[in-house]
Formats: sequence, structure tokens, C-alpha cells
Amino acid sequence: MIAAVIGSVAFFFASILYILLALGLPYGEFAMGGKYKIMPTRMRYMCAFSVLIQWFAILILLQTAGLIPFMFSSGITKGLCYFFAVYLSINSVMNALSKSKKEKYIITPLSVITAICFWVTAVLA
Repeated sequence: MIAAVIGSVAFFFASILYILLALGLPYGEFAMGGKYKIMPTRMRYMCAFSVLIQWFAILILLQTAGLIPFMFSSGITKGLCYFFAVYLSINSVMNALSKSKKEKYIITPLSVITAICFWVTAVLA
């Protein structure tokens, strides 16, 4: 499914941003409301943990689409795909409400695309 590939690539780019944030690079304006230019140490740990969840979500998306072998049953994988679709939909709204223009105008569209790809994959799988 093309939606799963597009969603995986989009989410992978988001994970790169969070890796950079976890390493202490000054891209904080793109995440978490833009409150910090450089994430404090505690937030860096959260960013690193977020990367693991993002990569897990990519695996679930690709498994739901049947593009890689299943680690879980198809029912569980599809349910997890719906879970991430809902999460990313809520995340898109929160990004759109951000005070940071960089997060609002760059990350929100990325989040919306990813959410749509999760929804399409979950529904059509």
C-alpha cells in the first residue's frame, strides 16, 4: 500500500527530528510547543523514548499493510494501527494549536499526512 510507505517515510522524518532534539541540537522550536530552543536534559530523554515509539509505529504501519512480516496477529496489528491513527490525529490538532510557527506550519502538515496514512492503512487492511 502506498499510504503505508508514505506514512512510514513521513514518520521516519519526524523521528529524525526527535533524534536531533535528544542529542541537544537547537531544533526545539519544531516540537512540544516550541518552548525550548534546546531541550533540557529531562526532555531529551523523552525525545529519545519517543523515537522508539515512532519506530514501533512504523513497523505496525508496514505490518498492517502486509509489507513486512507480522510480529503480532493481524487483528492486534490493525488495532494498533487504529490506535496510532487516533493518536496522530490528536497530535495534529495539538500541533496546529502550537504557539510555535515552525511547529504549526511545518510539523502539523507532516503529522496530518502521517495520521491520514495510518487511517487509510487501518481501514483498507
